[in-house]
Amino acid sequence: MPETGTGAAAGAGTGTVSARIRATVPVPIHLNGGDTVAARLHTFHGLSDPGEHLAITLGEDRPDPDPVPLVRLHSECLTGDVLGSARCDCGPQLHEAVRRIGAVGGCVLYLRQEGRGIGLYNKLDAYLLQDAGFDTYAANEELQLAPDSRDYRAAAEMLRLLGLTRMRLLTNNPEKAAQLARYGIEVAAVVPTGVFVTEDNRSYLETKVRVTRHTLALGGPTGRSAS
Repeated sequence: MPETGTGAAAGAGTGTVSARIRATVPVPIHLNGGDTVAARLHTFHGLSDPGEHLAITLGEDRPDPDPVPLVRLHSECLTGDVLGSARCDCGPQLHEAVRRIGAVGGCVLYLRQEGRGIGLYNKLDAYLLQDAGFDTYAANEELQLAPDSRDYRAAAEMLRLLGLTRMRLLTNNPEKAAQLARYGIEVAAVVPTGVFVTEDNRSYLETKVRVTRHTLALGGPTGRSAS
């Protein structure tokens, strides 16, 4: 059933006063390895960004949820999340987030920001440039697009509507924590993600460490390194 009356508080610190949760839908999620996690998917109306963003709340049935919920801001990646592309680490990060947050309580915000905000087709064009020798950020610039155009104002609005104004943030990207703080969300701690490095994505991950200071401890040449 669509929800009503869960609105205007999202405006504090974000400039939006009419946002609300429009519906909450229970959905069991089946993960790689056979695990099933109970989740609720929340849709929104009136966010500052018109994308169809989702909040996935997890671990709500636990008898002892962590008092400071664990949250991940996950940008949509069709190639990684759905197709299992090995060019990035997005799919493994999403599954890891659902498992870890389901165990302690919190949510995943699934943000419609394909390709760091440039869209699917442009991202695939950037892949061709990467194959020609450009790194992941330089490829965007060669297409006359921003290296990373993501803004997390809508994420902050979603968190406010869910009553999550203080959380632990699951990320290796310092920009996410910085933006949430600017939008009035308290990041009590930054929890590093796992590191999912393979021969196919090593150059991509090394570029993220070098250019945007992602906190990735890249280990051996292949496989998963614990963070």
